[in-house]
Amino acid sequence: MRMNREKWKNVLTLDVDRTIVAGDHQSLVDAISNGADLRIYTEFRHNEHVDIHSDNNEWVKEVADYRVTYLLNNEWTAGIVTLRVPINPPVGFGTSPSMSFFMYNQDGSQGIARPYLEKEDKSNGKVDDHIEMARYNIIKDWDQDSLAPSRNFVYDFDTYRFFVDDSWEEVFVNDGLGEVLRGSLSVLEEAFSNGMEVKVGVTNLCRDLLGEDDYKMDHEVFIQCGSCYYYSESKIFCAGSHPLVRVKPSIPLKYESGGWDFGWLMLRTDGSVSRWIVDPYTLKFIKSEEKYQLRWFVK
Repeated sequence: MRMNREKWKNVLTLDVDRTIVAGDHQSLVDAISNGADLRIYTEFRHNEHVDIHSDNNEWVKEVADYRVTYLLNNEWTAGIVTLRVPINPPVGFGTSPSMSFFMYNQDGSQGIARPYLEKEDKSNGKVDDHIEMARYNIIKDWDQDSLAPSRNFVYDFDTYRFFVDDSWEEVFVNDGLGEVLRGSLSVLEEAFSNGMEVKVGVTNLCRDLLGEDDYKMDHEVFIQCGSCYYYSESKIFCAGSHPLVRVKPSIPLKYESGGWDFGWLMLRTDGSVSRWIVDPYTLKFIKSEEKYQLRWFVK
């Protein structure tokens, strides 16, 4: 079997106290700014983290992919798991249909938002307490009796390893009016026509989640695209994003009541972005359109 061991690089490692033992924050910031994919490795014992009533003291290694990444104020990074539903390893799944939007900051602080996907699950809408987990430290709970409970916390894993695939290449940048800031649309068109993947960095995507008195923090959200299209006469490139989670920008990134949602984007090189966003408290889908600066990457 051939494995590309050079693709994923460990740029930051934290110990159980979340102290840096290898790498540095700046290397992670630089990679995420360049559109890098993010995966995080952790270690734990089964009966300390999964089922505290189990006799299974087995050492478990976990790697999760963080499909949405955030660059905050050009100095801080965070990633969010977007495709996970509750699972109960190694047995199967959790009890109620919901999403598990786990969040990790570069300092190892964590969060989870759990929108329940069926309204009758409202009575089960509480994020698990985990009070008996010695290594589980709750920072703040939100909306525990709603369809969209969330929490900020730290679980003291023995190690945290931040891996990046930094092979994305920025090829085109447009502002919110469609003006070319740098790069070449023809390079983007040629790359995707030859089967290359596409990712977009959206500047200030979550600005509408900020209140009037909130600090208007600059931020960029990176999301990979699925289906892409190029209109050869009008010279418009557009792409449908993978699902993403939007969070009110802050350092560290954290969940709070009314400060997050999720959905999909349709992005265009003229700066227009169509949004189909889910209100997690009602499960209502809301369509809107905004103008954003976009950075287009390929690999």
